[in-house]
Amino acid sequence: MTKPKILIAHGPNLDLLGTREPAVYGHATLATINDKILKFAPQIAQIIGAPVPDLEFFQTNAEHALLDKISLGYDGILINPGAWTHTSLALADRLRGLAVPYVEVHLSNTANREAIRHVSHTAPYAAGVVFGLGGDSYITGLFGLLLRLKNT
Repeated sequence: MTKPKILIAHGPNLDLLGTREPAVYGHATLATINDKILKFAPQIAQIIGAPVPDLEFFQTNAEHALLDKISLGYDGILINPGAWTHTSLALADRLRGLAVPYVEVHLSNTANREAIRHVSHTAPYAAGVVFGLGGDSYITGLFGLLLRLKNT
């Protein structure tokens, strides 16, 4: 297996982590979460016997920018679509159309939040979904994504 190129995509309002509703999303900033992903990626790769991935981080509040970014030829995508999870058919269609393995992650437990957050347009096409573990949702999601890439 060659070194996989993985996009870590953060959707709208995730740039506010650390200050936005810390009771829901925690106190960690986006930079802290990204640093943790970088720290654990080599360990995850070693555990599953895969190459250490080439990670690229991207956050946007503009849906078109995310649609364009995920189309740039990644081997896998770890994505927190934020509110677009529940509203964006365009994102769901793009992810499905790309046929690139992706794992959807969320910091909060979307199953015990408002009813609108119980529906994900992107989850049906995902290799997996991880939610409710705070920043560790990304670590767990990356583990699953790298395992999926190794086994395909």
